[in-house]
Amino acid sequence: MVLKYIRPALLSLALTVGLSFTAQVQAHGGLSLADDMCKLTVGPYMMHFTGYQPNSSKEKEFCEDIPVTGRTVVALDYIEDALRPLPTEVRVIRDTGSEDDIESITILHMPAKVYSNGSINFEHNFKEAGKFVGLVTVGKDGEHVSRFPFSVGEGTSSMPSGLVMAMVAALSLGGFFLFRVGKKPKDSSAA
Repeated sequence: MVLKYIRPALLSLALTVGLSFTAQVQAHGGLSLADDMCKLTVGPYMMHFTGYQPNSSKEKEFCEDIPVTGRTVVALDYIEDALRPLPTEVRVIRDTGSEDDIESITILHMPAKVYSNGSINFEHNFKEAGKFVGLVTVGKDGEHVSRFPFSVGEGTSSMPSGLVMAMVAALSLGGFFLFRVGKKPKDSSAA
């Protein structure tokens, strides 16, 4: 009797976990977590993204939202050698909903240049919490752009959202099983 509930329960759990990871990837544009490595997709190219906050979290890395305001160090390392001869521009802007006057909302700008060593490092002191957008542009004519929204100091959880969703799903399924299994079967002979 219990077995007929296991397959739908496992399917529900798999869908819940899968959808939570899909939403997380979509929410962060070109930035995703794959093989325990933050990867930034810029057109056909990939970069490894690593962020640190040395004054607050020491060696703890992040790859999406920035946990707190303050000094932040970011490293973008080329995964593909084809990026080395191409000019790359990095810009961080306040997320105002409009990029019509990009200069007025820019908080960090590194003009396009060739990084033949395959690594781009920069530091910024985020003084205010809020929503921002990272823009990484690659190519002689800026033909490849990665746009990834992120937040700074907005109470981000130290637990990945996919894990939270999986825990909620597991607790829900556990409650469902306790409810269904705990019910006494109707006695058909008592009628």
